[in-house]
Amino acid sequence: MKAKIYVTPKKAVLDPQGKAVANALHSLGYSAVGDVRIGKFMEIELAGADQAAAKKQLDEMCHRILSNPVIEDYRFELEG
Repeated sequence: MKAKIYVTPKKAVLDPQGKAVANALHSLGYSAVGDVRIGKFMEIELAGADQAAAKKQLDEMCHRILSNPVIEDYRFELEG
């Protein structure tokens, strides 16, 4: 089973990297670009076929080590 994990800054948290990218895109003429948020993407291979157990483990992993729940949100998808 493969998990895809997305970690992004919470909406209330300033994202200076996203702001820098937005400014760079505007300076290159991409004026239609609005807010840009920069995050992390991870893929994790999991052994076993029990989706309920995998979801529980993924939630624990994301909350304990893969994200900082104070300033980041996360979500994940399971394949297979």
